[in-house]
Amino acid sequence: MARRVVLALLSLVAVEKCAGNYDPLTVDAAFHPRHADLTVRDAARDRDIPIRVYLPAEKGPEPVILFSHGLGGSRSGSAFLGEHWAERGYVAVFLQHPGSDDSLWRGKPLAERMRAMNRAASLENFNLRVQDVPAVLDQLERWNADRSSVLAGRLDLGRIGMSGHSFGAVTTEAVSGETLPGVGQRYTDSRIRAAIAFSPSPPKAGRVESAFGSVRIPWMLMTGTKDVAPIGDVDVASRLKVYPALRGAPRYEVVLDKAEHSVFTDRPLPGDREPRNPNHHRVILALSTAFWDAYLRGDAVARAWLNGNGPRSVLETADRWQWAPD
Repeated sequence: MARRVVLALLSLVAVEKCAGNYDPLTVDAAFHPRHADLTVRDAARDRDIPIRVYLPAEKGPEPVILFSHGLGGSRSGSAFLGEHWAERGYVAVFLQHPGSDDSLWRGKPLAERMRAMNRAASLENFNLRVQDVPAVLDQLERWNADRSSVLAGRLDLGRIGMSGHSFGAVTTEAVSGETLPGVGQRYTDSRIRAAIAFSPSPPKAGRVESAFGSVRIPWMLMTGTKDVAPIGDVDVASRLKVYPALRGAPRYEVVLDKAEHSVFTDRPLPGDREPRNPNHHRVILALSTAFWDAYLRGDAVARAWLNGNGPRSVLETADRWQWAPD
């Protein structure tokens, strides 16, 4: 018994020592991931779901990360995330949700764009989005087994992460363990092993503790001190209610100082007032990658970095960071 304890302690020390050399931002400068634009056909709903798949250098099978865009976005958005995750060896699958995508505003006058966006932030589109996720996962399983597919044998579908920004964060929460009034955890997909919500939101109805208290997989939440969207009524105080409601699984939260809603996108949004801080993307990439490494790859060194002093090596002084083991 004593020998096992000593060995465990020695192993822990070794892991913590290695964590000092772990760097989630390291990539092969000679490799730039290519992407494949595909369409998932959901015949049951007569719905086509465009996706963009960022492919790593490794031929697989590799863990899969799904990303759901915000209102008015597309599969091409937040490419900085997809490219980095692929450079780190993940297959990054970026969904596009018809009905709440960029078709809302392209080619329309500004006033009509805002009206269309407001209409699209609806329960109907929420229901479409949360059903898009399992439809895409089902198709990925078929493509992975199809020798003629560009994705044949490249996907480790036993290690799936889910993520999304804004309306995509709402989508992520719903399929990753949220309990919703009247439907419970109907939309939770058990294939998802870990989740990141960029600009998280509390439920529109019911208690936040009831919504998130039964989540049983690791979650990471990212927001900013000025993370207010032009559509909807979610303010920063509301976003900060999600983390304390989580129980029963590892949870993490970063609040980036002076970061606006667009911090999780590739470029500023109309109405932004704060100058872009280049370190914000550095933090987002480092923390998200360490999280995926820890909870999709089971990398003990990445987890030690994430749960130790690693995050502070990339965060700025005014950024806020907290985590809890369960």
